[in-house]
Amino acid sequence: MDSGQIVEGLRGTFESGLTRSHDWRIAQLRALRTMLRDEEDRIAAALQADLGKSPTESFISETNFVVKEITHTLGHLRRWLRPRRSGAPLLLAPSTAKTLLEPLGVALIISPWNYPVQLALAPLVGALAAGNSMLLKPSELAPHTSSLLADLLPRYLDSRAVAVVEGGVEETTELLAEKFDTIFYTGNGRVGRIVLEAAAKHLTPVTLELGGKSPAFVDDSADLKTAAERIVWGKFLNAGQTCVAPDYVLTTPAVARKLTPQLYEAVRLLYGDAPRGNPDYGRIVNEQNFDRLVSYLPDGRAAVGGNHTKAALYIAPTVLTGVRADAPIMQQEIFGPILPIIEVADLNAAIDFVNKGDKPLSLYVFSNDATTRSAWTLTTSSGAIGFNVAAAHLAVPSIPFGGVGASGMGGYHGLRSVQAFSHEKALFSKPLWPNTLALLRPPFTAERIKTIRRLLR
Repeated sequence: MDSGQIVEGLRGTFESGLTRSHDWRIAQLRALRTMLRDEEDRIAAALQADLGKSPTESFISETNFVVKEITHTLGHLRRWLRPRRSGAPLLLAPSTAKTLLEPLGVALIISPWNYPVQLALAPLVGALAAGNSMLLKPSELAPHTSSLLADLLPRYLDSRAVAVVEGGVEETTELLAEKFDTIFYTGNGRVGRIVLEAAAKHLTPVTLELGGKSPAFVDDSADLKTAAERIVWGKFLNAGQTCVAPDYVLTTPAVARKLTPQLYEAVRLLYGDAPRGNPDYGRIVNEQNFDRLVSYLPDGRAAVGGNHTKAALYIAPTVLTGVRADAPIMQQEIFGPILPIIEVADLNAAIDFVNKGDKPLSLYVFSNDATTRSAWTLTTSSGAIGFNVAAAHLAVPSIPFGGVGASGMGGYHGLRSVQAFSHEKALFSKPLWPNTLALLRPPFTAERIKTIRRLLR
């Protein structure tokens, strides 16, 4: 079956009204949660084969992450879907105004390879909860996980409303030529622009979850030992292949001298003296990305790590010092286990450094100084700010996850996931009697004009 036939079938399902039922939505979410629990071992094995992830890391950041998202959604969905009352102008009284979330239709979800379960299924949760039919395109760069999702999802979910298409650039290009009612893409900015251009031909709304260089600022008011441990955890999770990983550290020379040995100790604490043999440390996804990352190593001095083995797609957790702001490693998102330290004169110089670049997906501030935290909040723009912690904001379903500018558009998680796949429809009702709208129509007598002006003030 070609992509056109698949989309036509999904549209027929949506137009039948099947997916609008609250009971259907809840049943699908429960089935997806059952799949994640029942097939946890198979999913972990696929993630190990694709990315060298340990079963525990896969549980924390992939399967259980989505399970928690589903449980949160199930606990709130009926309330989220109720019409919400709004106020109306006095001039229109008596009347009622409401908004209602209605499904957009047929959704296309294009997911990446770095978290191939979480970043495929967390958007799927929102699409199901919103009442859409949907087509999922997993990343071909995580082939074991892609194949497993293509096998499992039709067996656990309603195949009339949920389809999976595997493949690479050719298949994705064919899909983008079809008319969808919304597209949800997670990946890099280059492909994001292609998705946006394709969507524009059909005036299709798009959610783009991209990335960029997410900085971590550290000042001398922070507990450097704890800060180093949290930076190392956020950076080297999934071997640095995380869109919200701290991309680089910004700090003063004095703090850098104290922080660097703490980063060294933090790497030892998390991964030991030989990370290559540690099952909790992952691998680079492929040789192309390995070669790109290794090319950055000469851009600084390896204060931590630096060793690598291509045959194993292994790059040690690495901290680079002496990195210049114009070095190649600072020109694009690193997306790997290399952490440069960029030295700046002070807080103002750090803020200026960040503001001269693209708006980051995440920004991390390790400081106990209220004035410093306020300065970052009020004078920078980013998808999110994490104070004294990296990456943890993803696990809070009550706040949106998403970027701004070059780091993306739109957000999701919790209620925002449902909103991302919905149209907020306005509902306005006014009884035919009393006919108060007669006040607003001609003839506009002097007395009527006075009344209108008084009511409109």
